[in-house]
This record gives sequence, C-alpha cells and structure tokens, in this order.
Amino acid sequence: MNRRLRAEFLGTLVLVFSGTGAIVFDAANPGKIGHVGISLTFGLVVMAMIYAVGSVSGAHMNPAVTLGLWRAKLVPGREVLPFIVAQLAGAFVASGLLASLFPDHATLGATLPHGPPWHSFVLEVWLTAVLLFVVLAVIAAKPEVQALGGVIVGGVIALEALFAGPICGASMNPARSLAPALVSGSVQHLWIYLTAPLLGALVAVPVCVGIQTPGCCSKEACR
Repeated sequence: MNRRLRAEFLGTLVLVFSGTGAIVFDAANPGKIGHVGISLTFGLVVMAMIYAVGSVSGAHMNPAVTLGLWRAKLVPGREVLPFIVAQLAGAFVASGLLASLFPDHATLGATLPHGPPWHSFVLEVWLTAVLLFVVLAVIAAKPEVQALGGVIVGGVIALEALFAGPICGASMNPARSLAPALVSGSVQHLWIYLTAPLLGALVAVPVCVGIQTPGCCSKEACR
C-alpha cells in the first residue's frame, strides 16, 4: 500500500470512528453530545483530516468524492478502485473498533432514514451534489481560498448534517454508511446510502462546469 492509499485509509478510519463514534457515544450518554455536537464532529474531523492528509492523497475519504473527481478528470481511472478499497478498509476498521468498545449498540451509527425512504434518497443526492460542487469550486479557486479548503468543506458537511441529518442522516459517503451497517447488521435501506451519494457526485460535475471556471475540471471533462 503506497503513501496515498495509507493516507486514505487513515483519513477514512478517523472520520468514521469520530463521526459514527459521536452517535454511539451520544446513545451511551444521552444528551451529552446531541444532534448539533454530532454534526459538528463530522465537519470538524473532515476539516482536520483534510489538513492532515490532504497534501498526500487529496483527502477524499469518500468513494463519492473519488468518483466525482474521476468524472471531472482530476483523478486518473487507475486510482479509483484502490482509493475506494482503502477508504472502505479504513471505515470497516473504525466500525470494528467501535463494535469492540460498544458491542451492545444496535447500529454503530449506521445511517437510517426517518420518514419515507425516497425523501432520504433525494436528500442524499442533493447533499452530495452540493458537497462535490463545493469541493470542485475550491479546487478551481484562487490559492488563498484553496488554503481554507478544509474549513470550507468541513463547514459544508457540518451545515448539511445540521439541517438534513434528522431526516436522512446526511451520510454523503458510501464508506461511512456501509461499514457500520454491515458490522452491526443494520442494512435496512442501505441501498439509499450506496447509490444516492454516487449519483449526486456525478450530477455535481456538469453543474460545476456550467457555473464555475474551467479549473473545476480538466479540459477533457469540460468538453
């Protein structure tokens, strides 16, 4: 495993352990963290990991981000599968560690819809598309804006989790949803959180091309 894959593995491990861990810890200590705290945890850990491993791998930590950047011709096709495998491995290690610490927790922070499943599907497509649009816009931005990329992307994730989390869970990340679902056996509606973020990521690229400067994707993707 090269340095880039190790960075994706570690970044995703820390993301999933911290984010889903906040959900598990909140259930173990009701009222200590709360919805706002969980949302901020997800945003803050993404921000931290972007600055920690972003210079090595780009800090995707999310198969949907990797797919979107590939669609924008910013990631070579040969890296897509290894990146996703590294991300999934990190997520499963995180969920396995949480399961060893809290074996009685029913879901280990798995993402579940609250209300009609189609509401969650639409929201997950929308949330991921917005996230990818912001990521691509930061890539196309001036250096001084790029330097704040971790704050911007982490802030978007926290914002989306704050307003949409009570309905769909605001996953935006197949690795974050798959690992706790399989480890805990909470696979109800898992298809939503595997397909909707990937669709949202693909939708974001042409939207970015239509609004942002061509720097949000390669020249080939902008044609």
